[in-house]
Order: sequence, then structure tokens, then C-alpha cells
Amino acid sequence: MKAAELRQKDVAGVQAEVKELQKAHFGLRMQKATQQLNNTSSLRSTRRAIARAKTVLAEKQAAK
Repeated sequence: MKAAELRQKDVAGVQAEVKELQKAHFGLRMQKATQQLNNTSSLRSTRRAIARAKTVLAEKQAAK
């Protein structure tokens, strides 16, 4: 999800997105550990998506 899309959501929506991304990242890490992960670049993309969402969340919380 792009930063512009995240900025349109409210704080609760962004927090839910962060949780969802963290769950997805955990699943990918478990797949990697059991050698079932084919696309290892998905780990990097989810990690960056989490960072992007957390940045937008921090911006929203600082604006209050």
C-alpha cells in the first residue's frame, strides 16, 4: 500500500494495517525457516511496507 493511501486512513485504520502487515511478515519468516518460501524478495517488501505504515502512523499521532 502506498503512503498516499495510508494517509487517507484514520489512526485506527493505519494501526490495523500495521498489525496485518506484521502478521504477513511473520508468516513469510516461518515459510523461510521451513524452506517453503519461493520469493524471498517478499520479506523485504513487507518489511518496508511496515516501516512505511509506521512512519505515517507516527506523523498522524504527532499531528494531534
